[in-house]
Amino acid sequence: MRTTEILLVDDNPADSQLATEVLARHKCPSRIHTVTDGTKAIAFLRREGEYVDAVLPDFVILDLNLPCKDGRAVLAEVKADPTQRKIPIVIFSTSKAPQDITRSYELGANGYVSKPGNLQEFISAVTLIGEFWLGLACLPREENR
Repeated sequence: MRTTEILLVDDNPADSQLATEVLARHKCPSRIHTVTDGTKAIAFLRREGEYVDAVLPDFVILDLNLPCKDGRAVLAEVKADPTQRKIPIVIFSTSKAPQDITRSYELGANGYVSKPGNLQEFISAVTLIGEFWLGLACLPREENR
């Protein structure tokens, strides 16, 4: 079974660490890469600068409210790029605002999950994201893009 490459983009170290730990428990082998802002996310996806040797992810979990370049801008840029647009991106944000949800789907998000406010629900949400995207969904792999 091939290792699934995941890019987690979140500026909250606690959220990023917990999500990484929960995703790492999934039975499907995965490697989780993390970046803390939108500019780094784009550099990672384009394999630029410090990310020149990065592996293009099979799947991205993206926060909306990021420093440098917000998640909306990252989502729009990735989905406008013919070589990257097939990468599934799930928004994982504290925002439950209808305009954020609608705009994310308009920009090409493949899913939108609101970050729960308590620990158990956060763990459950990340577990379900992992179960669906790592266990059930068929992901486009880099060799197929």
